[in-house]
Amino acid sequence: MIFTQFVYAGMALLSKAAISKGMNPYVFVVYRQALASVALSPFAFFDSKQVTPLSSTLLCKIFIISLFGLTLSSSLYYVSISYTTATFAAASTNTIPAITFIMAVLLRVESISVKHMYGVAKILGSVLSLSGAIIFALVKGPPLGFMKWYPQNQEHHSSVSLTKGHSKLDLIKGPIMMLSANTAWSLWLILQGFIVKRYTAKFRLTTLQCFFSCMQSAVLAVVIERDPSAWKLGWDINLLSVAYCGVIVTGICYWLQVCTIETKGPVFTAMFTPLALIITAILSALLWKESLYWGSVGGAMLLVVGLYSVLWGKNRECPKQESQDDKENTSHSKFDDTTLECIIHH
Repeated sequence: MIFTQFVYAGMALLSKAAISKGMNPYVFVVYRQALASVALSPFAFFDSKQVTPLSSTLLCKIFIISLFGLTLSSSLYYVSISYTTATFAAASTNTIPAITFIMAVLLRVESISVKHMYGVAKILGSVLSLSGAIIFALVKGPPLGFMKWYPQNQEHHSSVSLTKGHSKLDLIKGPIMMLSANTAWSLWLILQGFIVKRYTAKFRLTTLQCFFSCMQSAVLAVVIERDPSAWKLGWDINLLSVAYCGVIVTGICYWLQVCTIETKGPVFTAMFTPLALIITAILSALLWKESLYWGSVGGAMLLVVGLYSVLWGKNRECPKQESQDDKENTSHSKFDDTTLECIIHH
């Protein structure tokens, strides 16, 4: 999991570098999903999980879920990263558990029990996570004192790297689009729970969704980007970033997280999420000379506290759900009903 968080930190940094150098974000999504489909194909081919045959209705549902979760979420993410920093991109991912919980409550997939401590913890954690993301994006404050090893160009480089070619409205639009991308991903997590119960081969399901997303993103990119030169890839940071995100992030890290969830559980896996924020912030300050501010530190702390509050609430709630399922003697297995829902929410 430590290695996985380093990989996610590298994804934010390389994506920011490639798009800042002029790569079209919609084209980036097409290439990433194409490479992800190729990388996952061998795993999908040797997936020994017995599944139900793919019907036209199930394929349509997978296609729609791919449109929301992978295509829309990825496109919004890579468009917004050109207006924000790599550190904020890593920080905003910590809001996904809270956003997922709020949307699950609105869709009546998740229940709220204010009579129990875990219910209060989930509500409080959701509020703290969203508040931390807003503070991280909008509140700056003074820069950290120990980061003045380049005082002669600190303010100049920071302002140029973040605001070059963008107005103040763009700097607000970026975080809003980033949170919208996380919202689309949270909706995908909820809808994914219904599909994975009917089609349990996770590698095949993910490969199908990456393939559908590649086609959807290609249509979107062709409509928006009319310049053929935008599709050219050379031996530069653009090719490295696309290959990294498509093969290593989607292919290798997916498998590592599945193995971790199966051996250590979803809570153990999710607890490493804030580590990517810390790694990204340090590397961004060292490599891209991005300044860290006390306001951002305060927002990040609220994000982490809110995240662990939500995870603690879900961890306390899952054993109670398991005991209730045992008493009711449901026909479904414990993994399919309880553990899978916990994995999705975490």
